[in-house]
Amino acid sequence: MLIRRWLIGIPLATVQASRERLSKVVALAVFSSDALSSVAYATEEMLWVLVLAGSLALGWSLPLSLAIMLLLVILTVSYRQTIHAYPSGGGSYIVAKANLGELPGLTAAAALMIDYVLTVSVSVSAGVAALTSAMPALHPHGVGLALLAVGIVTVVNLRGIRESGRTFAGPTYLFIGSLLLMLLVGFGRFLVGGLPLGQAAEAPAPIAGLTLFLLLRAFSSGCTALTGVEAISNGVPAFRPPESKNAATTMTWVAVVLGTLFLGITILSHLYGLLPREGETLLSQLAWQVFGGGPLYYLVQAATMLILILASNTSFADFPRLASLLARDRYLPTQLAHRGDRLVFSNGILLLGIFSCALIVIFRGSTHALIPLYAVGVFLSFTLSQAGMVRHWLVERGPHWRKSLLVNGLGAAATGLATGVLAVTKFTHGAWVVALVIPVLILWFRTVHGHYGGTEEQLSLARYHRPLVPKHITVVLPISHVNRALIPVLEYARSIGSDIRAVSVDLEPEETTEMKAQWGVWGGGVPLVILPSPYRSFLAPCLGYIRELREKNPDGWVTVILSEVIPARWWQNLLHNQRALIIRAALLFTPGVIVTAVPYHLER
Repeated sequence: MLIRRWLIGIPLATVQASRERLSKVVALAVFSSDALSSVAYATEEMLWVLVLAGSLALGWSLPLSLAIMLLLVILTVSYRQTIHAYPSGGGSYIVAKANLGELPGLTAAAALMIDYVLTVSVSVSAGVAALTSAMPALHPHGVGLALLAVGIVTVVNLRGIRESGRTFAGPTYLFIGSLLLMLLVGFGRFLVGGLPLGQAAEAPAPIAGLTLFLLLRAFSSGCTALTGVEAISNGVPAFRPPESKNAATTMTWVAVVLGTLFLGITILSHLYGLLPREGETLLSQLAWQVFGGGPLYYLVQAATMLILILASNTSFADFPRLASLLARDRYLPTQLAHRGDRLVFSNGILLLGIFSCALIVIFRGSTHALIPLYAVGVFLSFTLSQAGMVRHWLVERGPHWRKSLLVNGLGAAATGLATGVLAVTKFTHGAWVVALVIPVLILWFRTVHGHYGGTEEQLSLARYHRPLVPKHITVVLPISHVNRALIPVLEYARSIGSDIRAVSVDLEPEETTEMKAQWGVWGGGVPLVILPSPYRSFLAPCLGYIRELREKNPDGWVTVILSEVIPARWWQNLLHNQRALIIRAALLFTPGVIVTAVPYHLER
């Protein structure tokens, strides 16, 4: 308990929830780290595809980046409308479910949950890869370092959303500031002729033609810059009042910063003639060209490493909230719907941490293995959200609904096209895994929902008639020894029924004879039934006898009262046979049988 309090902090009262809300400045750091971190590799991923067609294809990086920026503008305007229309949060899941139906809503939820888990795994693995590149001696410990990083981020988020925001705000703004400085100095140096065009390496010989498919593949790789832009729409309730207005403003800020950094890095890399290469990231090359080494270069590298690791914080802010909405609608276990001691959805945070660690272990922390799975899910959720908003405006109408319909219709068309491109170009590279997992998750959601629906129907008091005649109660006392711990069991048994019988199994004839004699003194007239056990099993004969009583009296109750000795120290439990626990577990699913344990506490 003390360790828990030290790691997570003292519990917060429900009335303190309003004080845990986020300002726009802190919320930008909490919800934008995923989107902003993607600029560290989005341009590079796009150039890796274009370079296959040789130097002439590299010029396409600029129009492709402009197309991605146009898509960013459409998404930003569209999600601002979603924020105002659905201020309770939930993003794509809530919008799709409310307007398109259950299946589209669950599809959006499954796609987002997959993307959130992948975001943590990819970003942490990329950050650790940056660290091990600078310190090769740590490379063999990459997986362990990634798991440690996930553990730290998990613990910080368990301490509360406001505290996690304050903790991670510094690195986020350090990354923004260092990259803006790099772009400012880089463009300035280029304009004054300090660094000539094409100073970097020459493009290798082309190994593929400049086809439409290759351009679409490059576009889909660059679209990783847009992952995470929907995060704010999922977490509107986390903002200070007025929630919708502050969330919409913060979303605009994120889009402006994201667009500036992504477009600036792409243009500057083109002007300096930089190409992606193994062993050094494009951003590292660009920082070296601009700053020529020195403290500012290492500042950019350090800030990049931090933002890549902390990009997972966006998922830790949104995954638990989405899981709570699904749990509230009975599509996930209801334990995920409740806030923990620090007014965050602790179970969802822990679940995300576990899933992310599992992926890191399975893929050995390899970003190259994880990235092909990335972005398809989030763009699918984009499309469903925008299509849901189109239906929303058609049904709700309201002021300026035609303008809103046009914006969301354009968003649905653009993101739908992008989703198709991503699915086709990345299918053989790993997107098929996402296409397989989404239906599995939907089936799991429906199974959980069906269980809760059936449970609620069976527990409902509607059309239920209270039985008029009290049920007969047969009390069974399984015993193996006659001692002090048995006396309270006898007293309790007499208080709840008159048909009482003690049951013992004949394992050792001498012990059984002795026990019969002691029972004659202390049993208080309660009959003792001795069950034979040819195979020396206590459990099987005892359970058989209890079930036989149940069959003889199907309309009554069989109450089994167990004597449970509780040692003074926890480790002393290992020295006892736990027979009471085993009997209780064995009878748990037997209808009409009630199991009660009467504890007897030993002194130190």
